[in-house]
Amino acid sequence: MDLQQIKYFLALADELHFWNTAEKMFITQSALSRQIKALEEELGVTLFERSKRSVKLTQAGIFLRDRWRPLLEEITRTHRQALKIHEGAYGSISIGYPGSVAYGFLPEVISRFSQTLPELKVELVEPTDISFEELLLSFRMDLAFRRDPAENPALSSICLYSEPFALIVPQDHPLTEQNFTGLQDVKDEKFIMSGLHQKTFYVNSLQEMFLANGFTPNVYIESDFGGMILSLVARGLGVSVLPSSYAFGAPPDVRFIHLPQKVNLYVTWRKDDASPVLRNVLELVQAIAQEYQEGSQNVMF
Repeated sequence: MDLQQIKYFLALADELHFWNTAEKMFITQSALSRQIKALEEELGVTLFERSKRSVKLTQAGIFLRDRWRPLLEEITRTHRQALKIHEGAYGSISIGYPGSVAYGFLPEVISRFSQTLPELKVELVEPTDISFEELLLSFRMDLAFRRDPAENPALSSICLYSEPFALIVPQDHPLTEQNFTGLQDVKDEKFIMSGLHQKTFYVNSLQEMFLANGFTPNVYIESDFGGMILSLVARGLGVSVLPSSYAFGAPPDVRFIHLPQKVNLYVTWRKDDASPVLRNVLELVQAIAQEYQEGSQNVMF
């Protein structure tokens, strides 16, 4: 007895007509008869009462029809679910992200997921004291957007796009896009930004930027959270340098001034992760990143 024989039996139990059933199941009438006879012989029961004029279910046939139909429906649902898992259309993924992508790029990514992979469950992991690499390697995160490329050889990284840094000043600050000549214009200002003592690729980029402008900034408030930095700048407590994508979620009391230096966004994952979900997500993320960079530069400032 196999699953196909049960499907033939249930189809015939519905039609109660060999020719109609054979046509519906795309086999010949004689092949259908052989399949039903083989099933009856294996079970040791008669499933149908046959005459020249009619086909009727026996009591044993009625019993098996009522028991097998919901089982077959459950098997079909289970098979479809397994196929979705195999194809990476169903499952879950945990994603880490820096605050700078929380207003523009990341919402676009999640929106596209909901359209393309509607059965994918997404967990967003906000930055913590634990490094993204540690979270990835301990399987507490599946994928991370970050400003630094992966250092651990067990991880893979791809640069998704580059975006400009921006000088952020209070709205009533005398500097504007038109009269700004370079970072040396704010060398005597108080800065609110990530601590420059940190050993990351992102902080190194900031250090090189200030070094090229001939001064070390007076960082009197340190924070790695862009939303907090923007709020403090809006209150007139200092100026900052952040990736320009923060402009998408900035309060109205700050001004973004474009800088020539750029910062990258990488996507990082475990190198040996063969998850179909991860494969689909990475393909989508790279496609979205290309579209995002092409479109965002026109509305950033």
